[in-house]
Amino acid sequence: MEKKKNTERKMEKKKEEKISCADQFCPIHGKNKAKLRGRTFQGKVIRKFPGRITLSFERVLHDRKYERYEKRTTKLHARLPDCMKEDINVGDYIEIAECRKLSKIIHFIVTKLIRKEGKNESD
Repeated sequence: MEKKKNTERKMEKKKEEKISCADQFCPIHGKNKAKLRGRTFQGKVIRKFPGRITLSFERVLHDRKYERYEKRTTKLHARLPDCMKEDINVGDYIEIAECRKLSKIIHFIVTKLIRKEGKNESD
């Protein structure tokens, strides 16, 4: 059982090594790697642009006056590295991590795809 898992991991590493991108800010392949630091968020991709995406996620806030909880939606823009452009589409659930400020609105970079659109966690 362990041998199968180890061989699967090795195969995945080889696949990752073969993929390369020309994006200088890619946290995996870039020449000027953007150092990831600070906060990470997970959410759903609501828009996709060349080189960036818009991520949306909900957070829960407590209203002390009325002793209730309310949901609020947050939207963030993140850099989309060249090596992930084909994998990530609108509706996918992804993870982003904070980095230095890359432009006026972009402070995050896409780090990984958690699941594709329409697939459950159990699949």
